[in-house]
Amino acid sequence: MSTFVVQRNGRAASAEELAPLAFAGYAHFTAMQVREGRVRGLDLHLERLRSASMELFGRALPDDRVRTCLRAALQAGPADLSLTATVYSPAGEFTVAGDDVEPELLVRTGPAASGPRGPLALAAVEYERVLPAVKHVGEVAKTYFLRQAAHQGFDDAAFVDRRGRLSEGSIWNLAFWDGTAVVWPEAAMLGGTTMAIVRRRLDRLGVPQRVQEITLTDLPALSGAVVMNSWTPGVPVHRIGPVPLPEAPSFVHLLHHAYRNEPPTTP
Repeated sequence: MSTFVVQRNGRAASAEELAPLAFAGYAHFTAMQVREGRVRGLDLHLERLRSASMELFGRALPDDRVRTCLRAALQAGPADLSLTATVYSPAGEFTVAGDDVEPELLVRTGPAASGPRGPLALAAVEYERVLPAVKHVGEVAKTYFLRQAAHQGFDDAAFVDRRGRLSEGSIWNLAFWDGTAVVWPEAAMLGGTTMAIVRRRLDRLGVPQRVQEITLTDLPALSGAVVMNSWTPGVPVHRIGPVPLPEAPSFVHLLHHAYRNEPPTTP
């Protein structure tokens, strides 16, 4: 059984079908970790694909069709894997396409991942993503700033908007701890599926949460920070730019506990 699968609309994709997409940059996607054939937050992934398709293409694939394609990819691989579902338009890019062009779905699987252990040091970079609420492809800046940060001795980058507010990481959401409540940064950003899972589970656990603007000057008043994405609900961060942050193992444990409380489902 192969670890890697690439399927287009639920069937194995040929080189001829993939060739036009090799350099394409107008599409959106969602990424998830599959364990024992199941996914946490499947409803959030489906909603992400729907809303992004409406934004980019003016129409969206039915959830049932997306789930059928996801199942086909899972059946061709091992029980534990990483999966990326990308929606694109056959009209391509640099063209004017009507709303009657049906989007298509590309699903790719690969080895399961769990992310770095941390703690991480993040360079503070002034940058604002285009269409930040959409998880779109072709974002050269993410890799560019990651590599620039590594050259400077950091592990990754955190983005700061033109108002000085921390928003997100290169491929991460940020979360902070004040000793009592989880603090989410207020800024234009991509709301991650793991972030949404953690937030709704923290609500059910009765853990206080709030959203506020956070700048580098606000960090010394906080008691910890993490990054999270589809790999993991929390990797500790010990520095953002020049500002050190304290270790907060109880905060990291809380986020992982909240995430594990989300029941996984089968597509």
